[in-house]
Amino acid sequence: MNLPPLPPVGGEATGRNVLDVLSEQHRDLLALCDRLGEDPRVTDVLVAELSRHLSAEEQYLYPALCQAVPGGEDLAARELAEDHQLLLLMKNPGKDLIAAVRRHVAADTEELFPVLAQMVPIDDLIRLGNRVETAEEAAPTRPHPRTPSTPPWNKVVDPAVAVVDKLRDAVTGRTTYLSDL
Repeated sequence: MNLPPLPPVGGEATGRNVLDVLSEQHRDLLALCDRLGEDPRVTDVLVAELSRHLSAEEQYLYPALCQAVPGGEDLAARELAEDHQLLLLMKNPGKDLIAAVRRHVAADTEELFPVLAQMVPIDDLIRLGNRVETAEEAAPTRPHPRTPSTPPWNKVVDPAVAVVDKLRDAVTGRTTYLSDL
């Protein structure tokens, strides 16, 4: 995979690999789905966490899939279409959103992750994990289904939209992190 190198740290890439990062996020998203309805803040956190998660996947996971896996373009296109549906469902969170999140997690876990683990060297998976974590912090906290979902434009637009989202969150006191529940 053609990723820019990380700063040298003893000759090896360090950090968590993308599969571990995204698996942890998936567990958090499923836990939030299980808690939906018990506290209004849970809905806000689910929407924010899912928005950040999808943005990071669209910026780094799907392009890596296209580059490293034969037929990855088709898998990425399918995932992008499902992500768009998730963004639309987040406008009115409910049971349909929960089912869509569960489908998203299952598709990633059962189809994408095993293929990436087999086809991509561990150093590249670690680099991807670092980029996903960085992209998440600069990602929107609200759904924006009309913004670009593929590089390079999503890497430009998402951080700009995120600034507005985070300003709105700060002004309204909206909870956007699982750790704040």
